[in-house]
Amino acid sequence: MGALRLGTRASALARAQTALVVRALSARHPALSVEVVLIQTSGDRAQRGPVDTAAGLKGLFVKEIEEALAAGRVDVGVHSMKDLPARLPPGLALGAVPARGPAHDVLIGGPAQGLAGLAAGARVGTSSVRRRAQLLARRRDLRVTPLRGNVDTRLRRWREGAVDALVLAAAGLERLGISEPGAHALPTDEFLPPVGQGALALECRADDAATRTLLAAIGDVESAAAVAAERAFLLAVGGDCNTPLAAHATLRDGTLRLRALLTDVDGRRWIEDEASGPVGAATELGRTLAERMLRAGGAEVLGR
Repeated sequence: MGALRLGTRASALARAQTALVVRALSARHPALSVEVVLIQTSGDRAQRGPVDTAAGLKGLFVKEIEEALAAGRVDVGVHSMKDLPARLPPGLALGAVPARGPAHDVLIGGPAQGLAGLAAGARVGTSSVRRRAQLLARRRDLRVTPLRGNVDTRLRRWREGAVDALVLAAAGLERLGISEPGAHALPTDEFLPPVGQGALALECRADDAATRTLLAAIGDVESAAAVAAERAFLLAVGGDCNTPLAAHATLRDGTLRLRALLTDVDGRRWIEDEASGPVGAATELGRTLAERMLRAGGAEVLGR
């Protein structure tokens, strides 16, 4: 085959993540030629609009990349896993999940005590409904302020004083090489991340056996199993980026542990649960936990 064409967004983080994939492919396939194709997505364009256009961004960061895949203009789509909708378009498949980065969030601008140490009424920047709900569930006095844009934009807005603190993904900061003094980790046991955070998704055409073989060599079995459980939970709940839910799976001694929560947008009504199972039953684990939580009142919490 000719050069393997990787389609990705043009943002600094997307380029950094794609560079990781290129290095991994080159290490496993030294003779392989790899080309990076930059693609502007609907989500990139929407981020330049008013804040209230943020609704429905799920899938818009991958839509044009998937169209390029389906049309044969690229061979692989490189995505942040948390941007990938739970259901893929017909003809496309998840070719591999490389080793996952850190899944937790970090608080920027807070004191050493983290959330507990923020001043009363502090403005915390985020446009994530999941983060908003968990912030308000822990500190009802906080003023959660919509703040969108790439990592550099949000950090600049914080430094300019638009907010007193902000919450970002640790993996994004790490991949961009940003070490912000005073950043406080929010452990996953206390502040659950979104489905797939810290993981990359390498999407390809389902019938492209050659590309799937190349990608399989850089996949990580444990990361793929954890993500499969989380995404099965998301699919069973019927959620998207406007649904205040979170799920995080970890693997230890061959057993997957999946923790998840469903909440309303203000963090007042809350259902949290967990389940464990064999690594080979990751999808069933996610689906079973979702169904149990919905029956336990999760549907009502989500306003259904």
